[in-house]
Order: sequence, then C-alpha cells, then structure tokens
Amino acid sequence: MSLSLDHVVIAVRDLERTVADYAALGFTVVPGGEHTHGASHNALIVFADGAYIELIAFRRPNPEFRWWRVLDRAGDGLVDFALLPGDIVADVAAAKARGLALEGPTDGGRLRPDGERLEWRTARAATSDLPFLCGDVTPRRLRVPEGDVRRHANGALGVAGIEIAVADPAASARRYEALLGTDPGASIDLGPSINLGDGQSVTLLGPDRAGVALEARGEGPVSLRLRVAPGSATGDLDPARTRGVRIGRVPA
Repeated sequence: MSLSLDHVVIAVRDLERTVADYAALGFTVVPGGEHTHGASHNALIVFADGAYIELIAFRRPNPEFRWWRVLDRAGDGLVDFALLPGDIVADVAAAKARGLALEGPTDGGRLRPDGERLEWRTARAATSDLPFLCGDVTPRRLRVPEGDVRRHANGALGVAGIEIAVADPAASARRYEALLGTDPGASIDLGPSINLGDGQSVTLLGPDRAGVALEARGEGPVSLRLRVAPGSATGDLDPARTRGVRIGRVPA
C-alpha cells in the first residue's frame, strides 16, 4: 500500500502565540477552525507538496485523548502524523488482514471560520509509533486550502522526512510493514507527495538515539525535515519559535 503523508500534528497550549511565532519564521499560517467535538481548534501551514502542519490547541481538558495527555505532561510539541488513504475502508481491511489491529474508520469533522463544514474518517493503531489514517468525506481541498496560502516567505515547499521515537525499532518496523504492506526496515519510504512527487521518509529512532524523548513524551514523532526552494536558508529553525519542535530545512 502506497500512502502519502497527509499532515503532521503539533499540540500547543496557546494557539494565537504559536501562530505568531510560526509567522515570524516565514510561514504562511491560516486559521483552521473548531473541531466537531468543540474541545479543540487549529491553524494550518500548508505546503506546495500537499502536506501540512496542523497546530492544535485544546479549549478544555480532554484526558481521554492522547494528544492532550502528552501536551499536559510534557508541553508543546509534536504528537502525531497522518497518512492519506486511497480508500480508508479498503486500506484498513488490508492492514487488518496483515495482522495490524486498527480502530475505525471513525467519523470526524471541523467547522471552518467561513462556516464551511468538513468531514473525514480516521483509523488508528493502538500504538503511537504508527501514524493514523485520515481520509476525506468532503473534498480534500476544503480541508487543505490551495493557492497562495501554500507559498511561504522562508521558501518551505513540503515535508521531506519525519523521525519517530520508538521503544523497539524491530517491533515498530513490523507494525509499519503490516500498515503499509512493505518491508520497511529502519527507514520507511512513504508514497510520493500528493502534488510534487518528491519522496517522503519516516526514520525510526530507538532508545539509544531518542531515549530522552521517549521518557518525556512516549513513542511518536520527534523531528521534521522540510524541503526548501533553491536559495532559501537551510539548517534548523529557532526552537524558541517552533514551540520546541526540531524542524530542519534541506534543499529541494
């Protein structure tokens, strides 16, 4: 199964301040709206490759949701990422046939500031080393804005890769094999990006390389690499502005 990166999730305590910080780093940040359950709201950084970063904040405690628990325990940072299925029902069935336990598809949605209501379906594994699947019911262009919002003053074009802290790299690799239907090893190649066709990778980091992150936040994403246009600055962005997230920049 070839699945492209859909989005990366950064949970924060103060959405307005975070939006200002990312804008100061040269990103175009757009309001996302209120989630259907009313407990959270978000803003989006959408890239030319079709993927995006979701900045999410909670309006009230939500202890049944892992993202909130990680935020409450460890503070702002990366909490998850999503892949875009072709047919979420079929893709979930295929992963289950390969031995992976998935919950869903489950209905979700969001009300945009302009009043447009979006709907999607998600499916999740029991372990947070794996991404969730996020498939649109309403057209994806409603959830993921197009046009000038995908242009960024810092030259960012899209996501090149994600590093994941995992307790047992071999066990996680087996779960990725069940999810994707491929033999990934420690570095996992996702499907080509939605728009640009560039490859995207997931790298598994065991306790020897990500022990501090594992202890603080548990299994899950720990860093991003963004592709930037020729002539744009490279290297890591200021972590004081990224809300502690390590975001590196590499040439496209």
